[in-house]
Amino acid sequence: MKLFSELNVDKRIIKALEEMGFIDMTEVQARVIPSVLDGKDVIAQSITGSGKTAAFGVPISEKVEHGKGIQAVIIGPTRELINQVGVEMQKFSRHKYLSIALVFGGVSIEPQMHKIRSAEIVVGTPGRMLDHMQRGTLRLDKIKILVLDEADRMLDMGFIDDIKKILSHTPANRQTMLFSATMPDEIVEIAKRFMKNPVKITGEKEISHHLLKHYYYDIIQEEKLSLLEYIIKKENPNLALVFCATRGLTDFVATELERAGLEAKPLHGGMEQGKRMNILEGFHRGKPHILVATDVAARGLDIKNVSHVFNYDIPKTVEEYTHRIGRTARFGKTGKAISLLSKQDHEFFRKIVRYIDVEKSAMPQDFKPRQIFFRRERSFGNRFGGRRSFSGGSRFGSKPGGRRVVNRRR
Repeated sequence: MKLFSELNVDKRIIKALEEMGFIDMTEVQARVIPSVLDGKDVIAQSITGSGKTAAFGVPISEKVEHGKGIQAVIIGPTRELINQVGVEMQKFSRHKYLSIALVFGGVSIEPQMHKIRSAEIVVGTPGRMLDHMQRGTLRLDKIKILVLDEADRMLDMGFIDDIKKILSHTPANRQTMLFSATMPDEIVEIAKRFMKNPVKITGEKEISHHLLKHYYYDIIQEEKLSLLEYIIKKENPNLALVFCATRGLTDFVATELERAGLEAKPLHGGMEQGKRMNILEGFHRGKPHILVATDVAARGLDIKNVSHVFNYDIPKTVEEYTHRIGRTARFGKTGKAISLLSKQDHEFFRKIVRYIDVEKSAMPQDFKPRQIFFRRERSFGNRFGGRRSFSGGSRFGSKPGGRRVVNRRR
């Protein structure tokens, strides 16, 4: 096992790592950092939670110099990931006094313009970075290092053309790092086109079976939310993520969990940035200890100590399932992934069980579903194309004329 203290880097960085409690390197860190310090391009494929932020953050902190303008750029898919990476970069480089500019949409662009002027490192989403470049407030013609973080997520979110545009405005002699959990053809094509003889590093592609256990329950759609409440109370998770398919369902499930006496908050792209960040900061501290989220909002989240992942809606692909469950059983800790299946979920779930060993759980004998009524509110009627009662399915359950359930609270 290799130690951070053995790295041939500035003592100020070693001091920062010690203050952060970084002692032993993960597999990805031990293999990536020396290659980057040697000036090589790197492609690293590894699961979420493998320690990739330090894998690129430590050598960037070593190579970037204070007061010499923008020298490194890190590109990621979401605002949440950008904030998290920015915080970590600030910690790694604190004793070198490097300035980090965070660049993402949903907030005023003027403060970002001001911060970029004095920055040595820029961390941003592709769309907002292009916006700055078009305005002339961000120039990348002199950068030394570029990182593509969560590259496959950026592909899924439609950023591939933006990434190519950004790369075309950077020096040909830059050093490039690409980190991705999967390697679809489009990502391989970017590597061939924009990287120079990259070192290919493959870490763990899946979490060890003894650390993460997979379970599923068969349940009728109308009782799915009641079963989720029951299981959460029974399992009493340290921190839990609940994945839902839509923004409206995310709000609904979080609200009903709170009504059931559980600490839960929603997280999705329709929320204001300030509110999203407040909820995430609270979740990091354990208040709330249940986060109900869409896949897009949860992509790239780096949250320690998540003990449970619940799939309220089943993802459509094995890759998406893998990304979800990668939020638990991290850094050697155990975790559980629990999926709730109703009739419409079976088609997608059959694809997942071909590759992952999932154990069926028997319905608890003392489980008694409570009745839930989704009130007819104009906002949801407009959003989902009709005003009707629902019961918490992937599109809130029952159709007009179907089973009607009555809420315990009006």
